[in-house]
Amino acid sequence: MNAMVEDTAKARIPVARRRTPPLWAVVFAACAGQFLVVLDVSVVNVALPAMRADLGMSATGLQWVVNAYTITFAGFMLLGGRAGDLFGRKRVFLVGLALFTVASLAGGLAQESWHLLAARAAQGVGAAVLSPSTLTLLTVSVAEGPARNRAIGTWTAVGAGGGAAGALIGGVLTDALNWRWVLLVNVPVGAVVLVAATVWLVESRAGERRRLDVPGAVLVTGGLATLAYGIVQTESAGWSSPAALVPLLAGLALLGLFVAVEARARAPLMPLRLLRMPSVAAGNTAMFACGAAMFCSWYFMSLYMQNVLDFTPLQAGLGFVPHSLTIVAASKLAPRLMVWAGARNVALAGVLIAALGYLWQSALHAEGTYLGTMLGPGLLMMLGAGLSATPLASVATAGAPPHDAGIVSGLVNTARTMGGSLGLAVLSTVAAAHITGDTPEGLAPGYALAFRTGAAILAAAAVLIVLALPRRPTPPAQPAP
Repeated sequence: MNAMVEDTAKARIPVARRRTPPLWAVVFAACAGQFLVVLDVSVVNVALPAMRADLGMSATGLQWVVNAYTITFAGFMLLGGRAGDLFGRKRVFLVGLALFTVASLAGGLAQESWHLLAARAAQGVGAAVLSPSTLTLLTVSVAEGPARNRAIGTWTAVGAGGGAAGALIGGVLTDALNWRWVLLVNVPVGAVVLVAATVWLVESRAGERRRLDVPGAVLVTGGLATLAYGIVQTESAGWSSPAALVPLLAGLALLGLFVAVEARARAPLMPLRLLRMPSVAAGNTAMFACGAAMFCSWYFMSLYMQNVLDFTPLQAGLGFVPHSLTIVAASKLAPRLMVWAGARNVALAGVLIAALGYLWQSALHAEGTYLGTMLGPGLLMMLGAGLSATPLASVATAGAPPHDAGIVSGLVNTARTMGGSLGLAVLSTVAAAHITGDTPEGLAPGYALAFRTGAAILAAAAVLIVLALPRRPTPPAQPAP
């Protein structure tokens, strides 16, 4: 009732008197929210051994510290994007950030392994609600063109910086304090952003209120989780074992059922008509493939530095500083290059550069060094990742109707995160099959094969960009009169 009164009151306010939020405030809120959700994908990696020792977790349980977050994040992101369209971008942003902050506090105070896993899953739900709103706040506040490209470039750079800084922040907090602070650090930051967003942001929504497609969200999340579980099972049971085949087939069946439900739903979570737009379909497919490869680079580089080069968590985090600076700088450079080269060409160049970096990194060996084995290929991978992310996000969101801005933004993030979740499971399985022991000589061949596989995935993504990504985005669809 209060919401109806509020909406009626807003409708009576003359357009000229409605408060327009400062652009810097929108960019700050969007980028801060995105930084937090991306940070928590990678910040726990260097703290995993300490978590296992403190909470007595198994190796499988430890892997789900990462998976519980990324799978719920990817699975509920479409629901978060649609919720922003229907119930208001500011409101959904605040709800998602509040849930994420509270779940971070619960995870940092966890006393049992299941407490931590439950908190990580709740963090993922909060991130899924929050993350689409961060991009939508920008796309509805800035008109298409160079200004929007610069805003998306800043958003991408900050998000990339969150992922890149995760290893360093995690290493510093774990060494200086303990593993709990990799989660507790989100609490004061989240509180500050909550206050700033409450004061500065202005509500906006598209379309009338409708029921959310909760069955669709449950099906896609359950399908992703089951599929990832099946992939993880192949490490110990093999691809042909029932222990792996049953969840793999069940996960695919759930995802197929999700598509069937979306095709018949009156208010679908993911309108399949959007995938008929070449820019949305090809852009998100390329984003999925790039996420499958690039998400894993930080994971395997961190393992190589700590398990083969014998770096401490802090040393490994410091080793990522040049990589972090490179991906942030490349993300900021990409919009400038897009002005004269076009989004498609910049994305293609970025993916090819990253593929070369992956191929170079696959030459790593047990006797390697940071300068001789890690720095050069790592910088090349991050340069390519930074150059490709902004144009792919721009193409994948361009041309969408304004009332679908939230769901398209959610689809972009879902494609990237879903690709990263499943890519990590696949490449970890590939690496495990070629690891012969816990010595540097036994570990290095598995890590090398993971990077070679990532290079092949990126090469396939480059072919997709050439063949399917439109040179010019499809114009926005006009609503029916």
